[in-house]
Amino acid sequence: MSQGFLLNIIPFPSPVQKLECSISGEKRDEYVPVHRDDIQKEIIDELVLTSKLPDALWYYADFSEPDGSGCRITVDLTQSVYFANHYYRYLIRNYFRNIADIMYPTFTNDIEVWFVNEKLGTKKYSVYNVYTLKIQHARITDGPEMVLSFDGTTKVLKKSLQELSDFPTDKLNWINCLGELHRYKYMPPHFKQDLDKLYPVVSNPLKTEFEITFDTPDFKNRYPKYLAELESFYNVYLKNSEFISILPLSSKGFHMVSDDEIQRTNMESNDLMFGKGKNVSPLNGMKNYGPYKASPHNNVRFFFIYHEPDREKYIKVLYQYLTEGYYKTNESGELYQSFPDLVTYIKQPLYFEKEDSIAFKSTSTIVEEIRNALLTKDLKQDIRYIALYISPISKLNPDLSKHIVYYRVKELLLQRGITSQVIYKENIFNRNFQFFLPNIEIALLAKIGGIPWRLNRLTSNELIVGIGAFYSKSRKNKYVGSAFCFNNEGIFEGFDCFLANEITMLAGSIRKAVLKYLVDHETANRLIIHFYKTISKKELIPIIDILNKLGLSIPVIIVSINKTESKELLAFDMSSKDLMPLSGSIVKVGKFDYLLFNNTRYYETSRVANREYHFPLKISFACSKPELLEDQALIRELMDQVYQFSRMYWKSVSQQSLPVTIKYPEMVAQIYPHFQNDKLPEFAQKNLWFL
Repeated sequence: MSQGFLLNIIPFPSPVQKLECSISGEKRDEYVPVHRDDIQKEIIDELVLTSKLPDALWYYADFSEPDGSGCRITVDLTQSVYFANHYYRYLIRNYFRNIADIMYPTFTNDIEVWFVNEKLGTKKYSVYNVYTLKIQHARITDGPEMVLSFDGTTKVLKKSLQELSDFPTDKLNWINCLGELHRYKYMPPHFKQDLDKLYPVVSNPLKTEFEITFDTPDFKNRYPKYLAELESFYNVYLKNSEFISILPLSSKGFHMVSDDEIQRTNMESNDLMFGKGKNVSPLNGMKNYGPYKASPHNNVRFFFIYHEPDREKYIKVLYQYLTEGYYKTNESGELYQSFPDLVTYIKQPLYFEKEDSIAFKSTSTIVEEIRNALLTKDLKQDIRYIALYISPISKLNPDLSKHIVYYRVKELLLQRGITSQVIYKENIFNRNFQFFLPNIEIALLAKIGGIPWRLNRLTSNELIVGIGAFYSKSRKNKYVGSAFCFNNEGIFEGFDCFLANEITMLAGSIRKAVLKYLVDHETANRLIIHFYKTISKKELIPIIDILNKLGLSIPVIIVSINKTESKELLAFDMSSKDLMPLSGSIVKVGKFDYLLFNNTRYYETSRVANREYHFPLKISFACSKPELLEDQALIRELMDQVYQFSRMYWKSVSQQSLPVTIKYPEMVAQIYPHFQNDKLPEFAQKNLWFL
């Protein structure tokens, strides 16, 4: 029997209703900055009118014992809830000041506390468990709430700044300064009096510098681990008389969401449509029913790009797998086909240009040799070409300068109107290569314009635009892939790229997408934008203006999808030993904010692979016509759409958490900054070359 979901929030009543404190227009170290909107208007108006305070946007509150400075005010915390939140954070910071090993207020003024984990440290570094305490008001309950999250572990070097003699300081980022975290370049000078007590937080550049192994991803179920960490922290640091006397947390502990507060996506949202049937599993659906739609190109030619010495060992074996299928030996010693040939799997007659493939002689001149070969390659107009680049360089190669070859090869091919698939040569002899083949061949089908599967939903005239972002350290700019356009069946319709700060270009690309959609479909009932973060009014206004200029009065609905799986807010299914809620579960965590659980636990009895214990997505809604968001049926439909769009990932048969409207733009934006040309070729804007 279901017990409901446990949320990692703890409600509490205000310790006092009316608080007397001091407020000043002068900034001081121990004073808390408070925006004027967070203080009762009548209090500020009177103090400004009597010249006791300057007329400013920011003031500074002193919650400690009065020292005679500042203006004494009395604030009703039940009315000024944002001011109350500042006070509660002050109480928490004071409590942990002498308890936490390291403490840092996050950029949102939440409290981050670090505790050393003695079991995980080494001679080179200490390991700290990191927790965040966030205060919010009436998002889930009817009063103040504390969100407690576990943020994993962080390493801190055991060598102090004193011991780092003749060291390039530009590689230093965060520093543990006597229990406080500071960025090195902004570190207050007085800390340098104790260089022997200042220790760098281990960043990726420092891992390379001090030969510290990079962390390998742990794909096991994280839910039990996170709940254990949260419960341990609560029992040790919060569930005691000292903390309760400061902040009277609910004696029930973490908040329980009852069954009737939990929503579900439509059960049919798990279904995918294939050529001759439907199935929940992309792997089984492709195997049993074939692709939803074969490539529209009848003449498709493949050619290999490879290192000349690899022809006999690697290219011939891969060619055999693709043309004859993958064979294994069973327990009886009999040979059987464990995966079909490419033609059978993607339903596409094709031809391999074995003699017209490109073989480069040296791994140090890959780009130059491929460029020269492409210049002389005879490409026929009525044929769709796809290159299989068998890379001698692993993406795990620590020499980052070698990775640029991947981007250069991709770009060279796109300039000639050729899409490509990259396969690391050593993977061909991986004992699990049969599990690589479905992913490779599904991506190949998509790259030649085929549709492996589509969503099981009724067709309607609406355009879905996905916008994602990725920060490129090499170009020092944030890039966005957009407008990444889909119809409501999840079918890709094109995209473009531009800088993240170019708001007018964002609106321009959406305008172009809307116009193209109207040409193809004549009308659009609404525009839905899947955004990688909460969209601002500044970003929304140009979009609305452009639609108005087009004479379109259709509603614009913005679905903000946190592209990092939510660790801040989590829910645990207490009726399941794995603790992960069923896929499609929806929990409301604010007026227009929701958690969406998107995983492969479709049924109570579903077996879940290690890689598929996804944390929930945090989703929020905004609309050009806000009244529409009061319709719960519309919210449910939009949540269903986000859920379904995560099933349209054609790079893998594995379930993804993020919808392709966010995932695809992010994938493009990781590659695009490395291209030499700032403008994508027209061919590249209509092809899924990045899969």
